[in-house]
Amino acid sequence: MSDCIFCKIVGGLLPSKTVWSNEKFIAFWDIHPKAKVHILVIPKHHIPSFNDFTNDDQVWLGEYMIAIKSAAESLGLTHYQVRFHNGAASGQEIFHLHAHILQN
Repeated sequence: MSDCIFCKIVGGLLPSKTVWSNEKFIAFWDIHPKAKVHILVIPKHHIPSFNDFTNDDQVWLGEYMIAIKSAAESLGLTHYQVRFHNGAASGQEIFHLHAHILQN
């Protein structure tokens, strides 16, 4: 999506402080951290929210969970929170699926 800030990061049009990536996902520091450690893990393809998943996404979702774990491990984290916001009423501000890894 041309107006999606996360798609612009994936495409190299905007900078990020990347901490981990593979062919499907990228993890980078949040520019407005809510904790001492605040990392975002996003898919490299645009998917707006959990509401856009189908049964066909089961394997991909498992890969996403492993990517979140791998991003945390790359920083040496073993105790941390993982948060998702789904929809504007829940606090989702950027409509490109993303997990927050937080540690104080």
